[in-house]
Amino acid sequence: MLYHSTNNPDHRVDLKEAILRSLPPDNGLYMPDTLPTLGEEFWKGWRDLSFREIGHAVAGAFFGEDVPEDALREIVDGTLEFDAPVVSLTPDDHILELFHGPTLAFKDFGARFMARLMAWLTRDEDRQLTVLVATSGDTGGAVASAFHNVPGTRVFILYPKGKVSGLQEKQLTTLGGNIAALEIDGTFDDCQRLVKSAFLDRELSERLNLTSANSINLSRLVPQSFYYIHSARQIDRTPAFVIPSGNFGNLTAGLLARQLGLPVERFVAATNINDVVPRYLESGDYQPLPSEATISNAMDVGAPSNFARMQALFGSSWEEMCDTIDGLAFSDEETRAAIREVKETLGYTIDPHGAVGWLAAKAWRTAHPDTPTITLETAHPSKFLDVMEEELGKGSVEIPERLAVLADREKVATSMSADEAEFKDWLNGQ
Repeated sequence: MLYHSTNNPDHRVDLKEAILRSLPPDNGLYMPDTLPTLGEEFWKGWRDLSFREIGHAVAGAFFGEDVPEDALREIVDGTLEFDAPVVSLTPDDHILELFHGPTLAFKDFGARFMARLMAWLTRDEDRQLTVLVATSGDTGGAVASAFHNVPGTRVFILYPKGKVSGLQEKQLTTLGGNIAALEIDGTFDDCQRLVKSAFLDRELSERLNLTSANSINLSRLVPQSFYYIHSARQIDRTPAFVIPSGNFGNLTAGLLARQLGLPVERFVAATNINDVVPRYLESGDYQPLPSEATISNAMDVGAPSNFARMQALFGSSWEEMCDTIDGLAFSDEETRAAIREVKETLGYTIDPHGAVGWLAAKAWRTAHPDTPTITLETAHPSKFLDVMEEELGKGSVEIPERLAVLADREKVATSMSADEAEFKDWLNGQ
C-alpha cells in the first residue's frame, strides 16, 4: 500500500518511508491511499473474537500487503500482553480502562506496536534509528518503556518543564541507557514544534535517521483502533465513544475503527480548557491557540496535530465532521468536582483525564438517554497523585509497584529553551 501526505495527495511513499520518516517534507501527515474495511465475514462473528484476534484482523487490513502474516501476528501478540477491560458504572455508563500496560497509560498500545513494527522494518539494516518524541505526559513514558534497550535505537524525549506530574517525569528521566530526556522551557506545543522542525530539516533528518514516536506516526494510531472494537463487542447496543482529547490521536484511531466497519453511534471529544476542536465543531472556524496548563496535563494541546487527519477523513467538510463528532470542554474546577462525585456516588476512582470524559458522557447522555456511552479512561489515577489526594484524601489511591519504584530514582534530563536553533545544535552534537 502507498501513503500520501494530507497536504499533497501526489506525494506518495511506501510503508517503510511513511513509518520511519513519520512526517512528509510538506509538514502534512501520512494517510493510506486506500482506507481499508473489514469484510462481512469479520463482522458476522466479531463479538466472539478475542482481543488478539481483533488485533490480527485490523493490523492485517492496514499493513498486510507489506508485512507477512506471521510477522504481524508476532507484533500484535507482543503488543497485547495486557487487557483493556470494560467496567460498567451503570447499565449505560461504561469505562474502558486503558491503563493496564507497563506505564499505566493508553499510549502503551501504540508505543509497543510501533517499536515492534519499526524493528521489523529495519531488520536488515545496521544504521542506528533515532526516535524523537514530544510528550505532554504519558507518551514519553510509554515510548521510553517500549524502546528501552532495543538494539539499534536511541530515543530523545522532549517534555515541557513543570507541566507533567512528578511520577510521569520519573518515567521519562530515570531509565537511562538509550533513553534521553530534554526538559524544554515551554509548552507541549513548543516541544511538538521542535520535533517537527527536525523532521522538516531533511539533511538533519536523513543524517540522524530520525523517526517520530508521536501520533503523527500512523503506526501509533492503528493499534489504538483495536480497543474500540474490543470494547464495543462487549456492549449489547451500539455505543457512543467519549474520548478525553489533546492531540486527537485517540479519537482519530476511533474514526479508523469506524472506517473499518465498527458501528458507532457518536464520538464525543472531551477537552479541558484547551478546546480548539470543540470550538471548531461549534463554529466551523479552526483557530489554534497557545496551550494552557491544567490538571489534565496530557490534554494541554493548543494545536492538535491529528486535526489534519480528521479533516482528511471527512473530506474537509465541517458539516460531515459535525454529523459524527460532538465536542465538550470543562474547567479544572468541574474536573475536580467530577473526581469527587464519581468516587462518592459510583465508588470508582477516576483520573483527571477520565473525569473530563465522564463529565462529557454525563452531559451528552442528558440529550441522548437511550444510547450507552464508553468513556476512555486513559491513565491510572496514581500518575496524578497530588490532584487525586487533594480531592480524595491521603492514601486514597494505591500506587502500582511498577510506578512506586520510580519515586526515589534520580531524574536525569537536559534543560533547554524552546529555540529551534538551540535544539538542532544539540541534535547535531549527538
